[in-house]
Amino acid sequence: MVTADDVRACAMALPRTEEHLIRDQVKFRVGRIVYLALSPDETVLGFGFPREERAVLIASEPDKFFLPRPSDERYHWVRAWMSELSLAELHELIHDAWRMVVPKKVAAAHFDQEARPVG
Repeated sequence: MVTADDVRACAMALPRTEEHLIRDQVKFRVGRIVYLALSPDETVLGFGFPREERAVLIASEPDKFFLPRPSDERYHWVRAWMSELSLAELHELIHDAWRMVVPKKVAAAHFDQEARPVG
């Protein structure tokens, strides 16, 4: 099971990310755009995800992924049970959600830098 600390460590390593506490909910955003949110009890992770692909994601693993609240369905958003996510899966979801909200040059530079060998 992944934790809020795992979420924070991954998200805060991404350029331009800021953490905010909004109405008892930890949210991660770039500028004014939220791409990641933890429920107040830290059992649910909400993340940016292409709206046109979310039905397929949810259908593929309905015990893990589910729709946002009806008031948020107009956004590019999906939710997942934290207890069902692996660390590798968490990192992939966070990176993909972040990539949706930063300029392409920023994402390319970040992932290019990660891929470079050290030394």
